Amino acid sequence: MPLGKPAAARAHPVPERLPLLLLDVDGVLNPFAARDCPEGYREHGFFPGEEPPVRLCDAHGPWLADLGREFELVWATGWEDQANTFITPVLNLPTLPVVRFPPVPFDPAEKVPAIDAFAGDRPAAWVDDAHTPEALAWARSRTAPTLLVTTDPARGLTAGMIQELLCWRGSLEGTGR
Repeated sequence: MPLGKPAAARAHPVPERLPLLLLDVDGVLNPFAARDCPEGYREHGFFPGEEPPVRLCDAHGPWLADLGREFELVWATGWEDQANTFITPVLNLPTLPVVRFPPVPFDPAEKVPAIDAFAGDRPAAWVDDAHTPEALAWARSRTAPTLLVTTDPARGLTAGMIQELLCWRGSLEGTGR
């Protein structure tokens, strides 16, 4: 039986893990529009009798699929597994890993320890509408590259934010990702 090439001589290196992209839902994918559903969004009655209904933008599916080629997408939301149950099918995404938070309702600052434990020493971008002072301090103190993208909770995720994430991801090239 022939021997394989030594690891150092392989034609294609084993790909390293992608940076994390931690995604909140409410205020990011589901904006808190005060009146009518923002342009490009459709309302979904995932939770009958709950007002307002969940609003999702059809454009977010392809945007997140593009980001999924550059990042490991992760739910960082109080929705936890319900994000995979309800959101991923609508946006045509695969099942995503989930950061575990304290039981809902919790203070937004309580996300930081769970996100810190999940991210470890990996580069991470975190998209949320409620980055707290604790989140900002966490991002500044990390040795791994870190980006916080804060959405306007009435508008949610925008094309400009997608470009910001992709540019940041591109800036990681050459850093031994």
